[in-house]
Amino acid sequence: MAGFIEDNRFVVLGSVAIVMVGLMGSGFLLGDGLRRAKEADREVTVKGVSERDVTADIATWSIAFSDTGSDLANVQASVDRQADAVRAFFTEAGFKPDDFTDSDISLMRDRSRDAYGNPLPESLTVSRTIQLRTDDVMRARQAYAKQADLLREGVEMGGGSINYTFTGLNELKPEMIAEANRSARESAQQFANDSGASVGRIKTASQGYFSISARDGVDCEYCDSSGANTPFQKVRVVTTVAYELN
Repeated sequence: MAGFIEDNRFVVLGSVAIVMVGLMGSGFLLGDGLRRAKEADREVTVKGVSERDVTADIATWSIAFSDTGSDLANVQASVDRQADAVRAFFTEAGFKPDDFTDSDISLMRDRSRDAYGNPLPESLTVSRTIQLRTDDVMRARQAYAKQADLLREGVEMGGGSINYTFTGLNELKPEMIAEANRSARESAQQFANDSGASVGRIKTASQGYFSISARDGVDCEYCDSSGANTPFQKVRVVTTVAYELN
């Protein structure tokens, strides 16, 4: 009987030892898994930037003018004289006839009444727009600086600003994206060196939109500072990349 009890005690102790070894092994595996998971979560998110200074290759300038009166023939004649003055201005500036065209003309009738409800004489307004479009950007810029000459010639300008467009963006995109990606990896490498790690694979990456702003404008990723009002522009793109750290 005593031998039987002693044998059972050895069995129980052996079972406990096996369970403890199993728990120790499970704890090791769990701890190693957590360590690996923690290491896998190590990452750094960086931005890469690429910029190019460019000069616009298209200039567009729309000159709007009008006249108002009660006699349509007289109003139309006045607007025709203003149109002739605008065309002469462009010709004297060195532009070809094909560079400028009539882009809009309209007639507005105003049939107002006085405070007593009596009809007032009909007022007629004829508006017209002549648009210049040219690849001679610097010549257009010089002409725009002399627009006061149009006022001296009796052109009743109602608005119209010059816009500059850079059309070569698609040719720049591949090179600039590659440069922005290199810039991002260099930033990640610097961070890794400072923290005693190494840069691993890319986890996520996103590319911002290409922006064209005034060359001397605000240096800001999200600022909407259009370069349309100057021929001297800056193209910019920003990429955001998350790298694993090993």
